[in-house]
Amino acid sequence: MDRSARTSVTRHRAGEPTEKIEDALAIEEPLEIRVEGRSVAITMRTPGHDEELAMGFLATEGVLRGPDDVLDLDICSARDDGPGNIIDVHLRDPAGVDLDQLSRHVFTSSSCGLCGKATIDAVRDHHDAIPLGRALHPTLTTLLSLPEKLHASQTTFQATGGLHAAALFDAAGNLIAVREDVGRHNAVDKVLGRLLLDKLDPATLGLLVSGRIAFEIVQKALASRVGFIAGISAPTSLAVDLAQNSGQTLIGFLRDKRCNVYAGSLAES
Repeated sequence: MDRSARTSVTRHRAGEPTEKIEDALAIEEPLEIRVEGRSVAITMRTPGHDEELAMGFLATEGVLRGPDDVLDLDICSARDDGPGNIIDVHLRDPAGVDLDQLSRHVFTSSSCGLCGKATIDAVRDHHDAIPLGRALHPTLTTLLSLPEKLHASQTTFQATGGLHAAALFDAAGNLIAVREDVGRHNAVDKVLGRLLLDKLDPATLGLLVSGRIAFEIVQKALASRVGFIAGISAPTSLAVDLAQNSGQTLIGFLRDKRCNVYAGSLAES
């Protein structure tokens, strides 16, 4: 599936004549997530891996505890000739989900993972009651090898410069899944959805993100029982607070062969 489009632009450079060139753009389209036929969220995303996005999103919202909670996934279009921009998730036990509360609680966009949340405390309390078990504990050498691997896997970013990325990695530094999206929260939901669909053990994996680590990124990892989060850029104060309180390891500024440990610790090299 194409995740970039071409467009004509006029390029200006100081002291040089203008020129007409073709540029690549990251594609952004809406996806409506439904549960049992009822709309619960609309997110602007990069098309592709929509099943993962829906699964990861619903897991981090507390609707799903595991892949066996899902009976079926239907992808359809709002128009007969349009792309598959609606995904309907059918649950094995729909009676166990309060769809009224879910619909009131959630509205997402590609730029904000907390739009429509009643309060940050409500999001924090939703997952804090679940104890976090054992977690990945990589060495510094392994950790420092990850940014280059992530960058090499960001094929659409290299063409467009307009996508965020998230990845799951193991103790040896292997990238298990890499997903790109215009929304960093969508990229995270996609890899966490892959974790669910493949029934992977979250205790053996870490989450790597290409940019800033905000509160909701740490919260999504916690909801999926991933105890190790690393980012190329800075974490926010709420992200650090949540990681420290939940027993997660949080790494920021993972670039240029260095990093900062804000919560938890690394294994001895």
